[in-house]
Amino acid sequence: MRRKDVYLAHLGKVPLFSACSKRELQTIARASDDVEVPAGKILVEEGKPGHEFFLIIDGNASVKRGKREIAKLGPGQYFGELALLDRGPRSASVVAKDDMEVLVLGQREFAGVIDEVPTLAHKLLTTMAQRLREADAKAYEH
Repeated sequence: MRRKDVYLAHLGKVPLFSACSKRELQTIARASDDVEVPAGKILVEEGKPGHEFFLIIDGNASVKRGKREIAKLGPGQYFGELALLDRGPRSASVVAKDDMEVLVLGQREFAGVIDEVPTLAHKLLTTMAQRLREADAKAYEH
């Protein structure tokens, strides 16, 4: 599978982008940077404002709150999607466990994607509303 196809396959599985057409996913991929990350590097730091969304293409990461690992992430998984919508503080730190390849989409580049594909904004709002409803339903279950 060509690298571009790998990016599109991973992007299409991100809930935030699940309603996007192939053309829209290609626009998102073009706006993203392919970044090599060395093992041990902190990708995002808990409490700091977020500006980027990360999609893991290769490698593994550890999600930490304080010193405690709360999750492990690998290829096809993502983090930082809320940073595309606001600049709120990161809820956890993410550290590369080994050498990684990630797609990085910055907030400014994302705004450019929305300008280029205006229908994407409506699709994203719909997806976010669905996720909010699901989270709300789970909160009432407990």
